[in-house]
Amino acid sequence: MNSTYTDPILDWYAANARDLPWRVPGATPWGVLVSEIMLQQTPVARVLPIWQAWMDRWPTPAALAAEPSGEAVRAWGRLGYPRRALRLHESARAITDRHGGEVPSSHADLLALPGIGAYTAAAVASFAFRQRHAVLDTNVRRVLARLVSGEEYPPKAQTKAEVRLAEGLLPLDPPTAARWAVAVMELGALVCTARTPRCVDCPVLAQCAWHLNGRPAYDGPPRKGQTYAGTDRQCRGRLLAVLRDADGPVEKPALDVVWSDAAQRERALDALIADGLVDPLDDGRYTLPT
Repeated sequence: MNSTYTDPILDWYAANARDLPWRVPGATPWGVLVSEIMLQQTPVARVLPIWQAWMDRWPTPAALAAEPSGEAVRAWGRLGYPRRALRLHESARAITDRHGGEVPSSHADLLALPGIGAYTAAAVASFAFRQRHAVLDTNVRRVLARLVSGEEYPPKAQTKAEVRLAEGLLPLDPPTAARWAVAVMELGALVCTARTPRCVDCPVLAQCAWHLNGRPAYDGPPRKGQTYAGTDRQCRGRLLAVLRDADGPVEKPALDVVWSDAAQRERALDALIADGLVDPLDDGRYTLPT
């Protein structure tokens, strides 16, 4: 652990942390788990209203597990990557069946839940149960790359060296380590951003290896932004929106009108069916999974 980083970042977080409902003292482990799944590749501003509506409707895993998976997809709205809704539904059922409806505190038990990977298990164990785990999301990886390694961006794929670095920086006290984990994440989200970092506001600017080295440009393959318009992903979103907005099964023509390229439309529909997001009925209609 390097306290030259820890104390300034924790002090900065105490003064600048956003007031988010999954961080308040009364937040449940289930609320934390839902937030972590929703926040994957999705900005906080888009997640907030959906998370609140979700928690109002399904305040416990058992409440969600009792409903069809299609209702989770419907409530997911336009957050994108809707397979996350199915994974949350599967996790809710597993939590209800295996853990008496309570989100498990064990990192191993969290990791064994459907659709829960290393990052999410560590995040929930840290943020919901105040345990000591290295929590490495995109923001944290970028902060550590700049602060310690002197590089503008981390490698595209997470490396063992990054994990060792993150673990080495963890405070020994578990609750402090959990707070450190979210503080570094917040620093990456608000100050040490990807495109326009606000270095003047950074609490560890004087220790930042990237800044001290003159902020060298990223030395690697071009970092391309994601495209969306015209993609299969956009087509899938439009098809799924028709089913979400419908009161029941829909006829095929209702899907056909939302995308003009028939070959791409059929490919996207087949993918939705393969992913379990759409059920084809024997009469030729389509519905959300039941």
